Amino acid sequence: MMNADYGVLNPVWAGGAGARLADDAAFVQAMLDVEAAWVRVQAAAGLCTAAQSAAVEAVADVGRYDLAELAALTPDGANALIPLRGMMRTRLVDDGAPAGSGTALHRGATSQDIIDTALMLLLSRGIRELLPRLRSAASGLAALAEEYDDTPCIARSLTQHALPTTFGWKAASWLSAVLAAGRQLESVAAGLPLQWGGAVGTLASLDQFLSTSDSAADSAQLAAQLANQLQLTDPQIPWHTNRVPLLQAGSALGAVIAALGTFGTDVLTASRPEIGELAEPREAGKGGSSAMPQKQNPVHSLLLRTAALGAPGLVSTLYTAAGTAADERPDGGWHAEWPALRELLRLAVGAAEHADVLANGLSVNKPALARNLALGGDAVLSERIATVLAPVIAGGKPAIQKLVLRSLTEPVGLRQLLRLEVSHTDLSDAQLDALLDPAGYLGSAARFTHTVLADYALWKESWLSHN
Repeated sequence: MMNADYGVLNPVWAGGAGARLADDAAFVQAMLDVEAAWVRVQAAAGLCTAAQSAAVEAVADVGRYDLAELAALTPDGANALIPLRGMMRTRLVDDGAPAGSGTALHRGATSQDIIDTALMLLLSRGIRELLPRLRSAASGLAALAEEYDDTPCIARSLTQHALPTTFGWKAASWLSAVLAAGRQLESVAAGLPLQWGGAVGTLASLDQFLSTSDSAADSAQLAAQLANQLQLTDPQIPWHTNRVPLLQAGSALGAVIAALGTFGTDVLTASRPEIGELAEPREAGKGGSSAMPQKQNPVHSLLLRTAALGAPGLVSTLYTAAGTAADERPDGGWHAEWPALRELLRLAVGAAEHADVLANGLSVNKPALARNLALGGDAVLSERIATVLAPVIAGGKPAIQKLVLRSLTEPVGLRQLLRLEVSHTDLSDAQLDALLDPAGYLGSAARFTHTVLADYALWKESWLSHN
């Protein structure tokens, strides 16, 4: 018997909603849902009977199929829909379905119509679960940005201490990326399209059938009704080798993962004991070590980083497949999209779940923020010093740079060196103290933080108004 994929080697999404929303059963059910919806549309148009539609509905239940058997048969036609359709027709016969039920099933459609549309359903259902967790994570980041709006800390550039900033602005920076990714994902979710084109994107078989039927419906109307049934958009044309819809979805999922990956990476760095600025929430059974019981591993941020490392290759697969899509049905590229898109969905849902817990439970160590800011001494204000004192020190900025280097290599502080170089007439002790106060050199950090918080409030208002 074929083993199921429970995610043992995929801890980002194992045990979470992503495992349930994008497993084989979820995808097969999505294909069944498309087939059943299509027969319902036909019944409404008088193209088949209500009894035939009900019979198809009865067999459109994933619980009635052996997925191991289905998977074993999938290579025979290079997609799972071909054997699934055969199994559905067998079950219609076994159920004693009305004559013609099997004919109504899949009428005028092709495997790509069902599979691509099922992928859109999978995405739609997954994103519906993802967005609330992403929004909750954003809420946690907004709370951090607001609470630590005026808390100075050291900003790091290329791993080194750079200039003062605020922890509020750092949290707001994480939030701004989540906002952008969230909006992109919402836009994609609102436009996920139906795929309906028949064998080569002409709907020739369906149009031929309709021309000989008594129904007044045309294929455009039927496709629009199917899209409505499935809560997808009607693009009015097929997109067999136009893979942009999948690129948009994959890119949006990748953006979510990347935004959360940056958050996780910063927490990983700041939670190192020698830095100690941040700590993940302590949860029973989370982050322990089998060999070192004193350890509390930052598992949520670690898994955000794991997702961010894995996603780019998956997005690249989608773009490669799209760029090499050939003829009226891609030969291999189409098939390569399926696992890549599913794993992106799983990673994004899992990442949002971990980010939600992390953002809403993150501990901020203000004394550590102050301690690490002080580690760089007065030299972290060298940019400000050079700007303010260049006019009153002989040699200008180059001379100040030499003083900074001396303070870093000799046992003499920058404050003392500056006091020796600048007269009290040009710079009083009080003015020097103010010049070397990190809290006085935060630039527009507060304004930027408030701008992001205002943008978050607008985003929150927009999705609350739609619920």
